[in-house]
Amino acid sequence: MALTLIIFSLTVVILILMVMFKPKLYFGNFSIESFWLVAVIGALFLVIFQQVSPNEIYQSLTRSTGMNPIKLLIIFISMSGLSVMLDELGFFKKVSVLVLKAAGTSQLKIFIYLYMTVSFLTIFTSNDIIILTFTPIIIYFSKHAKINPIPYLLSEFVAANTWSLMFMIGNPTNIYLASAFDITFFEYFKVMFIPTIAAGTFTFLVLWLLFNKDLRKPIDKTILDNVALDRPVLVWVTLINLILATTFLTISSYIAIEMYLIALCFLLFNTSFMVFYQVLILREYPAYFLNAVKRMPWNLMPFVISMFIMVISLNKYGVTENIEAMLSNLDSLYGYGLTSFISANFLNNIPMSVLFADIIQHMPLLPQEELNRAIYSSIIGSNIGAYLTPIGALAGMMWMRILKKEEIDLSFGKFISYGALISIPTMLIVLAVLQLFI
Repeated sequence: MALTLIIFSLTVVILILMVMFKPKLYFGNFSIESFWLVAVIGALFLVIFQQVSPNEIYQSLTRSTGMNPIKLLIIFISMSGLSVMLDELGFFKKVSVLVLKAAGTSQLKIFIYLYMTVSFLTIFTSNDIIILTFTPIIIYFSKHAKINPIPYLLSEFVAANTWSLMFMIGNPTNIYLASAFDITFFEYFKVMFIPTIAAGTFTFLVLWLLFNKDLRKPIDKTILDNVALDRPVLVWVTLINLILATTFLTISSYIAIEMYLIALCFLLFNTSFMVFYQVLILREYPAYFLNAVKRMPWNLMPFVISMFIMVISLNKYGVTENIEAMLSNLDSLYGYGLTSFISANFLNNIPMSVLFADIIQHMPLLPQEELNRAIYSSIIGSNIGAYLTPIGALAGMMWMRILKKEEIDLSFGKFISYGALISIPTMLIVLAVLQLFI
């Protein structure tokens, strides 16, 4: 057990340090993200030192339970793929430009419209994709309009990581924790609908109070180029597929089709249509599809599987049982909610969710109400915890990297000062609201 804990702890510490100081590793002209490589090396050490066997890993990865990480990754990759394709076709950029232009020269209108747009799109797509799409546009707009970009950037980031709570597909952590306990898409939505609205409303008010002084300042004009959708047929087909995929995921338990099959089928259909339309009808190189393939979050696959292997080892030696024994002395709602919220910022929210799913599995036989409180409060912690520190989520790490590259003045410490003001009261309020519905 000691060796497993040492390898796990070292992996987590090195992972955080690499994310903070060396997010990419360069080998000549080739570069890779360091976060997933560190996780893979940690998992390999567990196998090399015989803390977990290849057979144990195979059995866990292929079991037919909701906790199967392969199925969960297929759901996330498939839905992210549809979102990335829409982004490559210029849909999100078009929407963002229309929103900014509609707001005119009122900073408050820009702030409100942007928050609402990011929130709505996040619910039906992916928080990571929305953040990575809107951030460069906000920076470009702010620089040319000569206004402070921080209110809009923080609003976008907080909105995306708050409204991702609404649906299971909003965040891979939602998918993992909910599927681990066979919670259906609709059951999840029924519980999380009101808490998400409460969280979204409160974060908007806090952001508005924080930046009210900046938002009162007028701007001369909005400088943005028009965005034309070159392939409207592909945009509409992809958008319809995304809407249909979300609809069928909602009713998956009623039609007895697993969610990963639904998501994968819609991705494959959209991919086939996109390639067919570009190559056979338009007689052109399938650039949109190939660019989307490059941008899809493939690096999440080795990362999640590696962290899953570590949890297998922790479980094997009783570590997760010991952690559960400590947490059992706390209230199931606030105990799991606040510890998951804090843990997400030490482990990152994906490894935290993998670990907490296993910890909750070891809870003694309790009323279903208590079990649900632990599950849903952990899900809330994984989302809201994403904006306490930049380490809380992979999107936060990538977001901070974009800001640094664009010379936006938002230091690690300043992010935490804003993050604490917004996330801590939001977390407490959402847990209190959740308590009313479970």
